[in-house]
Amino acid sequence: MFSRAAWVRILPFLVYIFFIIAVDLLARLGIELQALRWIYALKIGAVLATLAWFWRDYTELHRWDLGMPATAVAVVTGVVVLVLWVSLNASWMVIGAPDGFNPITGGRIDWLMVAVRIAGAALVVPVMEELFWRSFLMRWIDSDRFQLLDPAQISLKSFVIGVVLFGFEHNLWLAGMVAGAAYSLLYMKQRSLWSSILAHAVTNGLLGVWIVRTGNWTYW
Repeated sequence: MFSRAAWVRILPFLVYIFFIIAVDLLARLGIELQALRWIYALKIGAVLATLAWFWRDYTELHRWDLGMPATAVAVVTGVVVLVLWVSLNASWMVIGAPDGFNPITGGRIDWLMVAVRIAGAALVVPVMEELFWRSFLMRWIDSDRFQLLDPAQISLKSFVIGVVLFGFEHNLWLAGMVAGAAYSLLYMKQRSLWSSILAHAVTNGLLGVWIVRTGNWTYW
């Protein structure tokens, strides 16, 4: 059903989802979430290992193809998405009641855990998600030979489907759609996956800093 080009973009995402499901099942079995926090490091390590294994297949990432103006646009987009992410939090904009990721142990913040969390969210997750959502899914909806499709040629149908699905991947579904739209437009306009990865990384990295400073652990 899927080509190798598809699978190498799907598998890192599936590894990530597997760990999310595993944590949920363990929590339902009565294990406290605080005791499961270490699984995040395992999850990020597994995703990183999968990305590294298939790295030679990600030819679009083998060189940095953004000039200074494009880099600046991506960074600014990431900051704007962050501001909207922490603002679009009305009750009707949220699905469920996330427990978040609380790094406080014995009344103190576990800074190693925080560092792993922010590094994973800013350096690994953007690569994994952009390869799946933008490089693969948005183009695959238009063509089975998606790797040959210029990002600028992605159809409105694929754009909308990708944005909606990306939004509902997150409990902050509206913020997720806004982020998905922003990253997708960057990818389509700049025709570089590095542009959406960079914006995504800026959002996630700054979000981690904001969470630690404010103590809003549910955003994790």
